[in-house]
Amino acid sequence: MPGNSFGQFFKVTTWGESHGKALGVIIDGCPPGLALDEKDLSPEIDRRRPRGKTATKRREEDKPEILSGVFEGKTTGTPISIVIWNKNVRSHDYSKIKNVYRPGHADHTYQAKYGIRDYRGGGRSSGRETVTRVIAGAIAKKILTKKRCKIISEVLLMGEAPRGDSSGGIVEVTVKNPPSGLGEPVFDKLDSDLCKAIISIGAVKGVEVGAGFEVAEMYGSENNDEYEMRGGRVRTRTNNAGGILGGISNGENIVIRFAVKPPASIEKKQRTVSLRGGRREISVKGRHDSNITPRVLPVAESMVAITLVDHLLRQKAYDKL
Repeated sequence: MPGNSFGQFFKVTTWGESHGKALGVIIDGCPPGLALDEKDLSPEIDRRRPRGKTATKRREEDKPEILSGVFEGKTTGTPISIVIWNKNVRSHDYSKIKNVYRPGHADHTYQAKYGIRDYRGGGRSSGRETVTRVIAGAIAKKILTKKRCKIISEVLLMGEAPRGDSSGGIVEVTVKNPPSGLGEPVFDKLDSDLCKAIISIGAVKGVEVGAGFEVAEMYGSENNDEYEMRGGRVRTRTNNAGGILGGISNGENIVIRFAVKPPASIEKKQRTVSLRGGRREISVKGRHDSNITPRVLPVAESMVAITLVDHLLRQKAYDKL
């Protein structure tokens, strides 16, 4: 099915469903000679694990298994294939609602597009898919470390979820010491690809770069980042552009914020219809997060890292012969 790959030079393809046998990722274009084993992936996977009172009770082992692309502890330059097995599924939780469209879910849209859908946990549209992005992101981060580039994130706002309901939040991602010159105008601008990467995360409904929507209320004299020389480099006094101008990174911190929607699976009764159009009321019971904002952090960082590495490798095409 198209739409499962991201990137051009550092190409990431994910596969698998929430309640399928396994999920996996193929990374094509990773440079050879990078030290890599399963232990390098586990810390990022662990950050994504459910924790706290807002998290799902589903606990998966999430142990990655490298199938190809690594020999004697180093990447070979060939496609890297990694799998994670699903071991803690309870598909029977969904049997009673398999013919009902859950509000806020992709049930109806998947049915409309394909004429068939995996109703168990949302199938391919489930947030479970993001574990494969985190795996690819862990590899991308190792590459960026060699460039002394670091990605951090934090929760700026997190709503409280009353019993039987859910809530959302706002996250900020910052890239410190990013390489300058990344981005391919006009249609593959760095900020364009970063926004696509972030909003491809199922729970994200809005993205902004730098000052974002605040620029609508600024004057040009306020929004423009004035230049100065600092440490022998051209720098900006402010960073309203969020580290990107004309679609190209300028070396300042790249700053992205995005809105995370409330998880759609809630016990509170809601009105809906069945596949045949009959009216129904539904209460979605099972093991679900009431707020996923903290769990999105490593996923967002991973998508940013994948995008940066892809553009870093694309930039090599401009190196002098």
